Amino acid sequence: MSQVRVSVIVTVFNEITSIDRLLAGLAAQTLPPAEVVVVDGGSTDGTLERLLTVGAKDVSGEGASGGGASSTWPPAIPLRVISAPGANIAAGRNLAIDASLEPWIAATDAGVWLEPRWLERLMAPADTGAAWVAGFFASDPQGAFETALGAVTLPELRDIDPSVFLPSSRSVAFRRADALAAGGYPEWLDYCEDLIFDLRMITQAGRPAFAPEAVAHFRPRPSWLAFGRQYYRYARGDGKANLWARRHAIRYVTYLIVVPVLATAALTAGPPGSVLAGLLLAAGLASMVARPLQRLIGQWSSLDWPQRLVATASLPLIRVWGDAAKMLGYPVGWLWRLRFRPPRWQ
Repeated sequence: MSQVRVSVIVTVFNEITSIDRLLAGLAAQTLPPAEVVVVDGGSTDGTLERLLTVGAKDVSGEGASGGGASSTWPPAIPLRVISAPGANIAAGRNLAIDASLEPWIAATDAGVWLEPRWLERLMAPADTGAAWVAGFFASDPQGAFETALGAVTLPELRDIDPSVFLPSSRSVAFRRADALAAGGYPEWLDYCEDLIFDLRMITQAGRPAFAPEAVAHFRPRPSWLAFGRQYYRYARGDGKANLWARRHAIRYVTYLIVVPVLATAALTAGPPGSVLAGLLLAAGLASMVARPLQRLIGQWSSLDWPQRLVATASLPLIRVWGDAAKMLGYPVGWLWRLRFRPPRWQ
């Protein structure tokens, strides 16, 4: 069991339907955190009130007080809440880092549920000298669409190369001093802020140790519209931060040049050109869905056969829909960067 004292930080916004599950998971950790610091970004659905009822004391400087401790929250773990209306995720995490009292910080996110040994496993590498630690994350889907979406968008452990893996701030631990020295999370960035933080931390402290069993489970987006909005915002964040330009360029070339050329050849060219073009299109589609299909088959035990067929048919549509959202979002972020000239983060 790790002897390192650790603060757990979380940012929340309108999470009334999931906050109790998150708190229950933190309360049940086999390695109890020394404290939990939660930053609320201005919830209007009762999330802040629920946190205060559980036993938090507001530390925003305004002196607001909370209720007594809930019977389900361990009184030995201080639960502190910062009310920061209007703070984005990056600003909320920085506020939590500043307010934390322990030398190590573990970050997770609203909407997740944590296995009881999550923090124990996440902090284990710290006892052997790790400067910071990358945990892992897994899909917690409901229904056919969410299962297919998780299979397309989320890697499994066998997909991960720890030497290049960039952790999500759903499951990561770091020394407070290193996070402050690295500049924290970029508050000018509304999405992809944890990727910039990771790259800053690599410069500050080297590659993270990998703790693959420190798993945070979270639910994929529940609808096509929500998923499209999510990927649009992710790509807009890439454009703002000047991330992954080559990947986005390949996507534009593929959809705007290669696919139209091959489709036109398949429909209008005579054999053997049309056959070759058709085969190339089919091979491209197969390469897009081969790995997601493997993941789906391994994850569809909770689905009946009609749902499995729906999920399978959704795979290529999810890929194309997500790519289209990224193609719309990236130039918006790129133009924003040209206009506002954000600070260099490298």
